[in-house]
Amino acid sequence: MTLLHRFWRLLLLLWAGSLCSLLWVAAVVFHFQSDRHVAGLIAGRLFSIETYIGLGLALPALLPPLRARFLPGFVAVALLAVNEWILKAAMSLALAHGGTAYLSFGAWHGVSAVLYLLACLCVVVMIYKDEYRHA
Repeated sequence: MTLLHRFWRLLLLLWAGSLCSLLWVAAVVFHFQSDRHVAGLIAGRLFSIETYIGLGLALPALLPPLRARFLPGFVAVALLAVNEWILKAAMSLALAHGGTAYLSFGAWHGVSAVLYLLACLCVVVMIYKDEYRHA
């Protein structure tokens, strides 16, 4: 295994760790911040940062040696992007108007949570497949 490949795997492991750990970090923010609006703003910003980290990792993965191995990562980044630029807007509208597109804020939040969990799963699968490939 080359030094570049080891560095790439380390980046993927760090990304997977930050993606998955953000689930409990957001829960802790809501637990300790009594103002739910402020807690939501903090958690939302953390999820936005995760999206940009994923986009940053997807750019070098477009190179031919990494492209095929990063396929689940591209799916994860797409799910995070949908969360960031589509569902976040829908949740804001639903919160302001009591609902949007016949769904409440809670329903949109649930859809967003499922997409985030699927993104986490995609990254874990990608790392597992890469580990299996080099076992």
